[in-house]
Amino acid sequence: MAYDKNDLLENFDVYPKVFAAGKEAAVHIRNLGGEPVFQPDTEYKMLICAMDFGSARLWPDVADFREKTVRSDGDGNFVFTHTFDREQAYYLRFLTDDNKKLVQFPVYCVEGDLCGRYPYAGDLHIHTTGSDGNQTPEVVCANYRRHGYDFMVVSDHNRYYPSLRAIDFYKDVPTELTIVPGEEVHLREVYGQRNPVHIVNFGGEFSINALVEGTATEEAGTDLSVRAIRTENVPDVMTAAQFEALMQKLADEADLPQGVSKIPYVMCKWIFDRIHDANGLGIYAHPNWIQDVFHVPEPFTDYMMETLPFDAFEVLGGENYYEQNGFQTVRYYEEMAKGHRFPVVGSTDSHSSLPSNRNAFICSTIIFSPENERTALIDSVKKFYSVAVDTISKEFRLVGESRFVRYACFLLKEYFPLHDELCYEEGRLMKQVATGTQEEREEALATLRQIHGRMQRHREKYFDF
Repeated sequence: MAYDKNDLLENFDVYPKVFAAGKEAAVHIRNLGGEPVFQPDTEYKMLICAMDFGSARLWPDVADFREKTVRSDGDGNFVFTHTFDREQAYYLRFLTDDNKKLVQFPVYCVEGDLCGRYPYAGDLHIHTTGSDGNQTPEVVCANYRRHGYDFMVVSDHNRYYPSLRAIDFYKDVPTELTIVPGEEVHLREVYGQRNPVHIVNFGGEFSINALVEGTATEEAGTDLSVRAIRTENVPDVMTAAQFEALMQKLADEADLPQGVSKIPYVMCKWIFDRIHDANGLGIYAHPNWIQDVFHVPEPFTDYMMETLPFDAFEVLGGENYYEQNGFQTVRYYEEMAKGHRFPVVGSTDSHSSLPSNRNAFICSTIIFSPENERTALIDSVKKFYSVAVDTISKEFRLVGESRFVRYACFLLKEYFPLHDELCYEEGRLMKQVATGTQEEREEALATLRQIHGRMQRHREKYFDF
């Protein structure tokens, strides 16, 4: 019988799913209680089909189809060894006695630089009640963990300290969600001219908003405890007059093309430089957001792409009309064709983490990183190991460099549905810790302690690194 491919993840456990090129691997295929497909103690012919080199029937001179005989055990399961040669997807295709396809299982092989880099899904631009969002920082973190996020930032407008609140709340809670500090940077006007460009400080060790007198310092003060995660080499807070004079000096010295506004550009450059000083990731956010008209003039974005003061481009953001993400995607590929190479990320720019919000989960980022830790995530994005994910519609779309897009496509179909099931329970318990009664909190914490570490064990099971 032919097996419905949509049931494969529910009815079979294939592990590992990702292998290192040139390394012999043991492949396991286990039935998970569905209708039996394989007979016990029986030999089967299997083809290992390389996706990138065409059909053996149509391209016999270049196709890579390798035949292997494998034998099921007494329960109808398999363990066999194979060495996958090169980076691509493969089908493990089982055949009937008359050489028709019985069932096939997708797996993937990666080259050396991706070995040891696990896929982590997350968001680099989220709002809470710390600015204009609808849920508290701790609840937003729980809701996004429940949705399958491995990492996230609280990046409230003008404010860094809500992200510190989230980190502090969960510091003693056994969760495998990584929460990094951050903010969306909006600095004060300079002689009546403001910088409309939205910039995200992802993971910076100190606040950029709090480097200048304004909303952040007025609300939370200037103590390092509310504006940094480090205690040394944090710049002093400037007065409005000092900042105004500095920006005017930079503008006077700047030699910019016609049509590029001086104050906004020099302010952007200064902000990105300070994010670098803070060891953060500076993100150029949603220039094609429609706020009356496009948020950032096209000549300004042209110059940003030419000079590249930012670390990553938010190619996919928090709106579902085509003009934002569609135009930004076209822009990304055109800039790449010009030789302007830069990393991309996708983010929700969410102001509500509930499913009732149409835009709560429409974009995300997969980062291929050696670990789910702030500095490793930032370093991996800077080294181009990221893919932006568009889930505006049921059929996902990916933006990034071809090699990583192809790999991420496989993972979204064959790995992340299993991953997300584990995240859901952890996120639900996190929300119980954040909002429950004392008894409910203690129950949730006890369960979290019991299950802590299972996500890492899950990764080690499915990635043969």
